[in-house]
Amino acid sequence: MSFDFDQPIDRENTGSLKFDARRQLFGREDVIPLWVADMDFAVAEPISQALQQRAAHPVYGYTVFPDELKTVMCDWFARRHQWTIEPDSIVWCPGVVPSLHASILALTEPGDPVIVQPPVYAPFFTAVTQTQRQLMLNPLQQTASGDYQIDFDHLQQCAEAGAKCLVFCSPHNPVGRVWSQTELQQLLDWAEQYQITVISDDIHADLVYPEFKHRPLATFERPDVKLITAVSASKSFNIPGLGLSALMVDDAEQRQAINRVFDSWHVSAANPFSITAFIAAYQQGDDWLDALMDYLRQTRDWVMEFAADNCPQIQVIPAQGTYLLWLDCRQLGLKDAELKRFFVEQAGIGMNQGKMFGEVGRGFMRMNIACPRAIVEQAWQLIARAVHARHSKII
Repeated sequence: MSFDFDQPIDRENTGSLKFDARRQLFGREDVIPLWVADMDFAVAEPISQALQQRAAHPVYGYTVFPDELKTVMCDWFARRHQWTIEPDSIVWCPGVVPSLHASILALTEPGDPVIVQPPVYAPFFTAVTQTQRQLMLNPLQQTASGDYQIDFDHLQQCAEAGAKCLVFCSPHNPVGRVWSQTELQQLLDWAEQYQITVISDDIHADLVYPEFKHRPLATFERPDVKLITAVSASKSFNIPGLGLSALMVDDAEQRQAINRVFDSWHVSAANPFSITAFIAAYQQGDDWLDALMDYLRQTRDWVMEFAADNCPQIQVIPAQGTYLLWLDCRQLGLKDAELKRFFVEQAGIGMNQGKMFGEVGRGFMRMNIACPRAIVEQAWQLIARAVHARHSKII
């Protein structure tokens, strides 16, 4: 079965945040948008067909979660990740970010220290600060090769300083790490020793390149570790606008506490279209996802080679997972505002600034490569031209 990921799709004037908010975010409408984490690819045909069939029914009333949704999701994670999920552990949520807020509210008290590991997805920070918890930073360590690792010595210091909870990103956004079995086991040993709850955001679990393997923390032996795992089909199958995710919460008391938070918000995650799309994705999405990851791998490899040959001033951190590339632009010698302006005005590219992922992200940019490869190639040609022009002026 073949899939045409090279086909360009016009997303302008569809209410697309990625395209229709460009003037507001970048000051011009003609930048190539390689920023927010959704894809410019058509969804898998079974998803589109299922949605059309559901839309053909003329009533879109209040909706309940069918048992089939749990069944297909459990089957998916057993098949793809060797993870046996207890159906009763599932809490349906209106997106991963709300689920992080709800988990922190349910499992900690105001003022409690909660650990976040920058550079990391920006809502991790606000999930702590907006719930009146104390933000405790455990920055990742960058190695000489540019790769990132967990600073376990400092993590121990955070635990000894009273941390109650760790919000963990696996696979990691934005640095692209797929954590090794050794790292994950060490993390669980630490959590058990200090009795710290781990909230693991595994939303990119399916977006891992073939040479790597994502291991959910929940698949490890962890008898005394309190673990919450957030998952969703939204990133895997390019349906984030449908707003549905799930938490796996083994501990019954923690599960009840999280449900009480959601109940207090009076917000239902049940939506006839999100449920329909998720069932179709988990039932029939394997071939599409496998083809997608092969396509993204080829794009990633092309970027790595092109940047090394034509833009050595920009180091592309090797991504092991996600369709996001973490670009070290510090050799350009630009401050953050200047860096954004350089890519927008000189190259015509709209990306996420590294500083939004924490102070350690200053001098970096995040690039989304989930679009037809010709667009990525065009973007890098423009970047190379802008970098060369800047270098010539400096000389």
